[in-house]
Amino acid sequence: MKYFDTHIHFFPDKLAGKALPHLHDICHCPYYSDGTRAGTLKNLEDWGCVGGMALHITTNAHQQTSVNNFAKESQHDNIYCFGSVYPFAENAVEEIHRVKEMGLYGLKLHPDYQEFFIGDEAAMPIYAEAEKLGMVLAFHTGRDPYSPNLVHCPPDVLGKIADLFPKLTIIAAHMGGMDMPQEAAKHLAGKKNVYFDTAFASHFLNPKEFEELVHLHGTDKVLFATDCPWSTLPAEKALLDAAGLTGSEREQIAYKNAEKLFGITV
Repeated sequence: MKYFDTHIHFFPDKLAGKALPHLHDICHCPYYSDGTRAGTLKNLEDWGCVGGMALHITTNAHQQTSVNNFAKESQHDNIYCFGSVYPFAENAVEEIHRVKEMGLYGLKLHPDYQEFFIGDEAAMPIYAEAEKLGMVLAFHTGRDPYSPNLVHCPPDVLGKIADLFPKLTIIAAHMGGMDMPQEAAKHLAGKKNVYFDTAFASHFLNPKEFEELVHLHGTDKVLFATDCPWSTLPAEKALLDAAGLTGSEREQIAYKNAEKLFGITV
């Protein structure tokens, strides 16, 4: 079985050594790579993964250009990349066009780190422009260790956005809502323009819960993911293997859905 990891993170070499310990101090989550591109690629190779999609995040307006340039530079050797925009940046909509022109595969928004709620009026032009340009939009969905008591992207609000922008392809990371599977099942499961990814799912779902959510949403709309450096392929693969899915369903999730969504061959 091939595996393509649709949700990984890494940093420029000069920042990685500081970024991961800093995030660990805030979130108290262990990490499983050195945070560099080369280190992450080695992890994927050691785990038998055929490639990965790096989801980059810009946490302020001044970072947009450098973050997206780094994403473009990083896109080779079976590593593909999403860019990002900061919703409150004056040139956020223009930057979406630049991300598209650079050949990146979508946009990542992490409302916790970017300090906005997904229903904010300021974010609506981002969704509208991404829909217009056919850009895939990935959200960190549900809780996050960074701000565990304040959910910036709850499944019910994301469900309303999916309805408001029906031609916008959305990836609701963490099976539609980290630590919020019931809400994901109620508000997101079955929506045709929404994908779930399995990032970090082994940390908050058991195999039966995972299987039920997969079947409720549809195996053709679930993407294999780890959230490396915060989880590993063996951990997320074990959850996938333990669920009561057929071989063809596991194959869809492991890499075929990613090939179809992103137009790549892994």
